[in-house]
Amino acid sequence: MYRYDEFDEAFVRDRVAQFADQMKRRLDGSLTDDEFKPLRLKNGLYLQLHAYMLRIAIPYGMLSSRQLRQLALIGEKFDRGYGHFTTRQNLQFNWPKLRDVPEILGLLADVEMHAIQTSGNCIRNVTADQFAGVAADEIEDPRPVAELIRQWSSVHPEFDYLPRKFKIAVTGAPHDRAAIAAHDIGIGIVRNAAGEVGYRILVGGGLGRTPMIGKAVREFLPKADLLAYLEAILRVYNLEGRRDNKYKARVKILVHEIGIEEFRARVEAEFAKLDGPTINADPAEVARIAAYFAPPTYEKLPAVSAAHEAAKRANPAFAAWADINTFPHREPGYAAVTISLKGIGEAPGDATSAQMRAVADLADRYSFSEIRVTHAQNLVLAHVRQGDLFALWQKLGEAGLAEANVGLITDIIACPGLDYCALATARSIPIAQSVAKRFADLDRQRDIGPLNVKISGCINACGHHHVGHIGILGLEKRGAESYQITLGGDATENAAIGEIIGPGIGADEVPDAIERLVDVYLARRNAGETFIEAVRRLGLQPFKAAFTGEAGHVAA
Repeated sequence: MYRYDEFDEAFVRDRVAQFADQMKRRLDGSLTDDEFKPLRLKNGLYLQLHAYMLRIAIPYGMLSSRQLRQLALIGEKFDRGYGHFTTRQNLQFNWPKLRDVPEILGLLADVEMHAIQTSGNCIRNVTADQFAGVAADEIEDPRPVAELIRQWSSVHPEFDYLPRKFKIAVTGAPHDRAAIAAHDIGIGIVRNAAGEVGYRILVGGGLGRTPMIGKAVREFLPKADLLAYLEAILRVYNLEGRRDNKYKARVKILVHEIGIEEFRARVEAEFAKLDGPTINADPAEVARIAAYFAPPTYEKLPAVSAAHEAAKRANPAFAAWADINTFPHREPGYAAVTISLKGIGEAPGDATSAQMRAVADLADRYSFSEIRVTHAQNLVLAHVRQGDLFALWQKLGEAGLAEANVGLITDIIACPGLDYCALATARSIPIAQSVAKRFADLDRQRDIGPLNVKISGCINACGHHHVGHIGILGLEKRGAESYQITLGGDATENAAIGEIIGPGIGADEVPDAIERLVDVYLARRNAGETFIEAVRRLGLQPFKAAFTGEAGHVAA
């Protein structure tokens, strides 16, 4: 993984000292809360419903075991003994005290971490496929590209105050595991007809109150031109994006209003005017960054471990976990392991300090001291020998982290909702817990098969409900929490926005409603057909009939 150079180190340390001075001036009254707000947001510090929340950047989801142990320490010393992993591959602490934040930032700097650009109208944390560098279907590892963009975008003088926040995601495989079409800019690594590797650039995706799927602004961009082309897109947006209405300020609105053809023409015109050689990265710098992502030194192993297969035959619970929570590795004899942070009845994405330390220890022992954070709020050990999987599973069980549900109905994405967030209009966590408890039986989950449930506690859609196979949006109606159900969303290369299937329902009705939708699928699926495939084949009508025909509802 990437290591800070001297400039990175000095920059982050200077930022910590700067914020410490700003915090002191706020506490002694020299700065009003309104004056302090933009300063704290530039350092990832929000004021939530009950306390401050600090959002820590985890670029493209990569963590070392040393960094994860430091996060565990911070959670224990300055929070309530846990952290929350987010859909942006970041980590949030929900209970820090303002006076402690400079010390927290200093501890982060000690392990090459920070909270810069995790908030505000800037380019946010760049995300990527959690299986980058190990997936067999990958054209090229997207992490060097993500790191290049991180360095280019950090405190970029022209894009430090955009009309609104701006999100970028990168994937290196035809199968999109990074939800690139739901981002302001999505970058897919592709090959052209000549076999050259370059980028397919999507623009104008995003969720929130006006959900949209990104559109291709360039089908093939040569690798050398990436930063200049991104600069052209950002310049068009920065100049022409709405600043009079924050709800219409995202680039997706600009693309929608003028059309992708006109937007493309403006970007291409701006790109032609730019001095590419002064913007694009020097090949030597690209090579320097790429060297940090060289594969570790793998052992030469048989493609199938006899010990692993024997352990599966001897222990059905382990076999189920291995089948569900492991991902094929491009290196023979290895597997990538997803550690579920979705234990039945737990808050999705939360990990205690003890669990973080346990994962750090396991990463040291089994996966070259490396951890990945997924946009589905789980963790990944990307380089585990098949022969070590049984021992790893046992240790995860001791830490309460051996839930075998990755990609299944209880692997629910959920934002913090009204339990924490000042913007939320309804709770998310209790809904996720109640749905997970309803479908807790693993045999039933496996029979249902892949099914993504995603929950947001307000229209801002931090839980990505719009692209859930089943999406749940919590709203407030006449003083009561009401939950709107959508169906047919997809965050992959087949990206789609889910459609509302009926009126809002109460919190206690949600598990029953989800069960009725699942029952339609189970009754009418074809052999081998997944839930989302059945929805596409059958259309929404049979699901709507099951939903509206039996469920009570909150009047719209």
